[in-house]
Amino acid sequence: MTDNHSAAQGEPGPEETDGTAGTAIDTRVAHSARVWNYWLGGKDNYKVDRVVAEALAATFPGIRDVARQARLFLFRAVRYLVAEAGIRQFLDIGTGLPTANNTHEIAQGMLPQARIVYVDNDPLVLVHARALLTSHPEGVTDYVAADVRDPDTIVREAARTLDFTQPIGLMMLGILGWLPDSDNPQAIVSRLLSALSSGSYLVISDGVDTDPAHKEAVRAYNQNPDSASRYYLRSPERIARFFDGLELVEPGVVSTSQWRPESSRWGDVVEVANCSGVGRKP
Repeated sequence: MTDNHSAAQGEPGPEETDGTAGTAIDTRVAHSARVWNYWLGGKDNYKVDRVVAEALAATFPGIRDVARQARLFLFRAVRYLVAEAGIRQFLDIGTGLPTANNTHEIAQGMLPQARIVYVDNDPLVLVHARALLTSHPEGVTDYVAADVRDPDTIVREAARTLDFTQPIGLMMLGILGWLPDSDNPQAIVSRLLSALSSGSYLVISDGVDTDPAHKEAVRAYNQNPDSASRYYLRSPERIARFFDGLELVEPGVVSTSQWRPESSRWGDVVEVANCSGVGRKP
């Protein structure tokens, strides 16, 4: 599993402290963004999310490494796009709950005038995005409430902030695994890419089926009645197909921790059952 998105055990979650009354937030079932938030050490989750997160971690202790490595990859990928590829605007789909080093913070930390549009369809994410995803004064940060299954709406709404005649960094970290093959995620990615100009980039990170413990944890998650959605692991080769027609940036589609690895506050680089890659549209 993977997502862009954590409460410390024993500290109050949003069911005791937040002001989200009036939003359509279902606290009876676990949500992937809040589960991910918990693994990353955040506080924006509910008891049901923490229970599911702990159960998954018991089955697959490496899930925390997946969460951490995915977050580190986000930093490295955005830094590459800004510093080396010259990207000045980003479309981040499947934003998840804001933690530290969000896409706009990384990009605007290097380029204050960078423009970022976040896309998600979870009401709790919307509440936090409006409060926390604040832009650098020289740049722009916007939020679109939409489903990844509706790429036309995403493109139309994002075009209010982003210039689609100029290159865009399309970030799809931890989102495609929530789509079954019946939703044709390949076609969704292709539709989004078709709206982007030459020189744009696609960034993907998602869980893969290479670790039996990971597969068992996802199976248990999908069968848990407290889970609001299902996750679909794919092979590394299948993840690589999302980059068909693009020019892959070295080292290609690899284990997330192995994409231009660096040391971090979380210690040594560890192999994870998660693949990531960056590709350029010719």
